[in-house]
Amino acid sequence: MEIADKGQQMLSDPQPEVGEDAVSSMGPAPPALVPSLSPEEQEALQGELAKVEDEILTLSQVLTAKEKELAEIKKKLGITPLNELKQNFSRSWQEVTTSNAYRRTSESFSLAGLKASAALSTVGSAISRKLEDVKNKPTFRSFEEKVGTLKTKMSPSGTLSNHDNQDGSAGLDPEPLFSQPNELPNQEPPTH
Repeated sequence: MEIADKGQQMLSDPQPEVGEDAVSSMGPAPPALVPSLSPEEQEALQGELAKVEDEILTLSQVLTAKEKELAEIKKKLGITPLNELKQNFSRSWQEVTTSNAYRRTSESFSLAGLKASAALSTVGSAISRKLEDVKNKPTFRSFEEKVGTLKTKMSPSGTLSNHDNQDGSAGLDPEPLFSQPNELPNQEPPTH
């Protein structure tokens, strides 16, 4: 009973196949599905079937021979799979770069870059102007003068004191750093 159920199940949902094996894997058609053909028609169809199978076999052999010939020609020309991959990549990249979408995107990025550059330039100019304004204020000038005076007092004036610190280095007299005259802000800053 089980064998009969399996047989009916196999007949009820056959697995379709692709290619030349589809006809031979199905086996003979059940008698109910075969249309009524005369013996002459069946013989003609059998002959046509054999002819098509022979053509398929011949074409398959020709294709194999052509693939071998192609491989030999490529070998003689020095075309390796890596070279082919590079050529395909180059060709694909060229197709991409000439496409309208790529051109539009590239133009958009260029425009965005120009706008960003202009914006950064504007910001830089604004910062420069603001620093100039700060530098020209009296408070900053006074500070700049004090720093300049401190710098000149800290720099050696050609002769160092012969006093040695405990670490062996020549010491500078720290007194001038703490006794700065108060009349410095009234002086004009030195021009460079």
